[in-house]
Amino acid sequence: MKKIGLLFLLTTTFLFSQNSAQTCDILNKINAVIQTEHLRPKPVDDSLSVYVFDNLINELDPSRNIFYKTEYDEMAAKYRLNLDDLILENDCSFLNDITSKYIAGLKRTKEVLEKMQNVPFDYSKKDTIRFYKKTFPFYLKKEDVEKVWQKKIRYQILDDIAESSDNLDSIKANFKTIEEKSRKLILSNEICRISTLLETKTKQDENLYNFFCTYFDPHTAYFSDDSKSSFVASLSKEHLSLGMTVNLNEKNEIIVHEIDPNGPAYQTGQIKKGDQIISVSNNKETLQVSCSSLESISTMILSEANKSLTLTLKRNSGKNFDVYIEKQVMKDEENSVFSFIIGKESKIGYIKIPSFYADLDGNSRKGCADDVAREVIKLERDNIKGLVIDLIDNGGGSMEEAIKLAGMFVDYGPISIVIDHTQEKTVINDPFKGVIYRGPIVILVNSNTASASEFFSSIMQDYNRALLLGSNTLGKATMQTILSLDETKNTDFLKITINKFYRVTGKSHQYIGVTPDVVLPEFYEDVYQKESDFPTAIKNDSIAPFLKYKPYVKRSLIDKIAQKSSARLAGNYYFNDIKRINQKIDQLINTPKAELPMNLDAVFQQKKMVDSLWKEINTFNDENNPLDVYNSTVNQFLLGAYPNEKTINQYQMDQLKINPYLNEAVNIIVDFNSSK
Repeated sequence: MKKIGLLFLLTTTFLFSQNSAQTCDILNKINAVIQTEHLRPKPVDDSLSVYVFDNLINELDPSRNIFYKTEYDEMAAKYRLNLDDLILENDCSFLNDITSKYIAGLKRTKEVLEKMQNVPFDYSKKDTIRFYKKTFPFYLKKEDVEKVWQKKIRYQILDDIAESSDNLDSIKANFKTIEEKSRKLILSNEICRISTLLETKTKQDENLYNFFCTYFDPHTAYFSDDSKSSFVASLSKEHLSLGMTVNLNEKNEIIVHEIDPNGPAYQTGQIKKGDQIISVSNNKETLQVSCSSLESISTMILSEANKSLTLTLKRNSGKNFDVYIEKQVMKDEENSVFSFIIGKESKIGYIKIPSFYADLDGNSRKGCADDVAREVIKLERDNIKGLVIDLIDNGGGSMEEAIKLAGMFVDYGPISIVIDHTQEKTVINDPFKGVIYRGPIVILVNSNTASASEFFSSIMQDYNRALLLGSNTLGKATMQTILSLDETKNTDFLKITINKFYRVTGKSHQYIGVTPDVVLPEFYEDVYQKESDFPTAIKNDSIAPFLKYKPYVKRSLIDKIAQKSSARLAGNYYFNDIKRINQKIDQLINTPKAELPMNLDAVFQQKKMVDSLWKEINTFNDENNPLDVYNSTVNQFLLGAYPNEKTINQYQMDQLKINPYLNEAVNIIVDFNSSK
């Protein structure tokens, strides 16, 4: 026995040292590339060590109920200021130490939860609970573990009970039955969640790599071969798909929402709208929906590496059944440009650009810019008198597509200045002589308009080629590229920030965003994460202007029309109500909360307040006369040839008819045309 034990000890130590060496090897390769190619490289020092350690621990134990305070203090003393030295010395054994303590914490937590399954809860005992928006210190003591988890589970049970009915008296009358069912479900889900974490033996290597990367800026990241494939696929409008969409219902169950009749899910003949997904398997591991994170479920479903999946489904209250599906390359309707015409008299074109997707093969002309050009040509055949380009919630994509698109609307001249890590300035010029469309343009933007879409918007604004309408954009004016960390293996990659863009004026929207000419509120604008919210975001600066360019119209015209729009909207009930509701959202999410009593009445009242706010948001609409939205002549013809497109086409039209931002964009274009 002693020989076997010694052999096992030597073997595991050897394996840990192998893993440690491999982890450090990748980290040092990442660092080597960053130090030579990154826009703003920083030294690997104590500051990096603190950032990486804090983020790694916060990722493992955000609620501070896994690690004891003594364990955290021990790890912090050993590693918080020393990770930089250890990494440079090729000693990454700290990750094994942290992971082993985490696994031990998960195991004892599971034991506590299993013990709680057999112990009734005392809901008459007075207690309170506090919610923190930001991270807070570690406090957990060995003797308090059961008490802390009892408090957490007790609140979850009360919250679940409060969700069971809108009638508090009915809940109280049936409390014992509801509580028993709720307690059993919540405890089993918590135990299952922890068991899943223990069984999958999730490695922390990728978390470590990514925290190391984001120390330099929020957009530098490590990619495995799989995550790189998925990222590249997200830049395309065609990718491997199951051919169905899912939604979360009020119980946080994943429900099949829509099935594409051209897709593999439909072709199985077994899946129907409304089916509940119980688990997802890729033949290597199975994730139970009830006890896995939505992120892990989403990753398994969307991963390009998982070319086939087995879904376990349930229909109504029937038995579970398995369906095997092989993914197919399909067009992503939600990631494709589309167009409509607004108004029979005004005839204003509308083009939605969901993202700046690209033709990554370089030979199929499936890129966003070419698709926009085709839609403009279709709309011009119907003699439109203006154009609205919708970039709301467009998170960016290919900068090459954004450059091509800007060139289609700007006649000639420089469109941007790029600076790299050597501080060398490169001028990007309009790649096309002439313009594809000469009429007035309004661009819709919001807080989620980012990166390539901000780049395009800022060019159009500086050239007075378009009036921007909406809320301040995200604030990303940097460009990334993907580099292999080892070209002989091609298994590990780095998405790295290499350039920063400046506007033709010498200014930059990095960190601060692009400010529209007409600023309008949007729901959640104080909640959306902006570039400036990232602690390692590259700060804003400017360079001395040196470019000459010819604006499309005088700035005074844009300003005059913007002022007219702002005056028109000053008393608009819709946008003023958004401001009022945003104050409630801010109060709910961003304002520090008082301690909440741990009783049914208090939890029910909290739930009632949140439900009331959600109802106010979800039922909120524009009571103005609906817009007249219809297809261009060419698109009407195409719908006849492709009838499967009619459902999504009708849905898109219905959404636009009640869009108040589009309503004001139409008014602005009418003002443009009347000012000639």
